[in-house]
Amino acid sequence: MSTQDLILYEEKGRVATITINRPEKAHSFNYNMLKAMHERLIEANKNDKVRCIIIKSTGEKFFCAGYDLDEVMSNREIAGRIIEYGRKVNETILRLKKPVITQVQGISVGFGVLMTLASDLRVFADRPKEKLYLRLPEIAISAFPQTGATLLPLLAFGLSYAKNLLFTTDKIGVEELKNINFPTRIFPFETLDSDTFSFAKEISKYQQEFLYTMKSMLNIMNKAYIKSCLDLEDECAKVAYERKMSMNELDDFINHYYDNFP
Repeated sequence: MSTQDLILYEEKGRVATITINRPEKAHSFNYNMLKAMHERLIEANKNDKVRCIIIKSTGEKFFCAGYDLDEVMSNREIAGRIIEYGRKVNETILRLKKPVITQVQGISVGFGVLMTLASDLRVFADRPKEKLYLRLPEIAISAFPQTGATLLPLLAFGLSYAKNLLFTTDKIGVEELKNINFPTRIFPFETLDSDTFSFAKEISKYQQEFLYTMKSMLNIMNKAYIKSCLDLEDECAKVAYERKMSMNELDDFINHYYDNFP
């Protein structure tokens, strides 16, 4: 299947829909898919007709199972490209001038969760936890939390709940997400596609200048902080993966960032 078939793109009225279409691999992202997702986001952002963007996936079981670990583990160069473009996709979602709605119909893990956290609005299917949950498993699978895996939970949930997600790797269902006011909307599973599209159409009716400027103002206010946090993730990952440090050396490294981080 070509990359074009794995990342589908459709425009209908003022709404662009980007669909992840790799059900046989639980919609996990390889490098080419990440690159295509980034290109589609930029395409939608540049199109004057588009005012709102939906990210969703096909099928029922998975929204997205994260990165394709077979490709990540295949060689270091490819892993580096995946990290580079994973960060680029999430940073782009955050910084686009147009609102991004992520539609979650099933299980979401790792990078799938991060895209949801990076989005402006989140729509969930009303399903039980065994059929729909979010999970950040990085520490459990010895993967350093990059591409926004520490920043995005912090922005979305605050410090305490971000630590809960990252340290426990727990599965978080719709009912738990409701308790912390995370879902923007919850729709019946059977009508999720049509209800989400109707919601996006309503958003797209707002005055363009107000819609774009409002999101851009929020981005500009947080621009330096977001970049610094993503850079910090990358710097810490280099140490975690490439060096064996004593406790004293690790203390010095961490204290340096305590003293110098913006």
